[in-house]
Amino acid sequence: MKKITLAILAIVLILGISNAKAQKNVLKFGHVNTQELLSMMPERDSAYQELKEYSQMLQQEMEAMQVEYNNKVQAYLEKQESYSDLVRQSKEAELQEMQRRVQEFQGTAQKDYSQKESEILQPIMKKAEDAIKSVGEKNGFIYIFDISTGTVVFKSAQSIDVLPLVKEELGIQ
Repeated sequence: MKKITLAILAIVLILGISNAKAQKNVLKFGHVNTQELLSMMPERDSAYQELKEYSQMLQQEMEAMQVEYNNKVQAYLEKQESYSDLVRQSKEAELQEMQRRVQEFQGTAQKDYSQKESEILQPIMKKAEDAIKSVGEKNGFIYIFDISTGTVVFKSAQSIDVLPLVKEELGIQ
């Protein structure tokens, strides 16, 4: 009876150890929706408020430039018939230069806004990325996929690059 009990105990221990080893070798994959995560982060609201205020400032400046341009065009059109050829050419050149500056400001403002957006949102995105990597490492994930973009946001060192094997399969040196 004692031998049977010891045998059963030995079998249970062996199964437990092999089960633990099997679980250790299980590849874990995860996913996260980073857009949803970012929308939940408290820093996001203040960042978007700052971007909104910056956008409004740029928009006000653009509108002021546009109003000034429109007023000059209107004044030119009202007095156009009374201008000499030289004055008319001068006024038209001035209007063209002003229109160029308005368009240049618009393009520069868009680039500036994009740069400001990146500057403000980058620390928040880095914080989220670091948290995802930490979760991946702590919980033994091989990959964590971002389902909002379809990209990998975490890759374990245990991941195997199969490019050499595929090259070999294709006969590529």
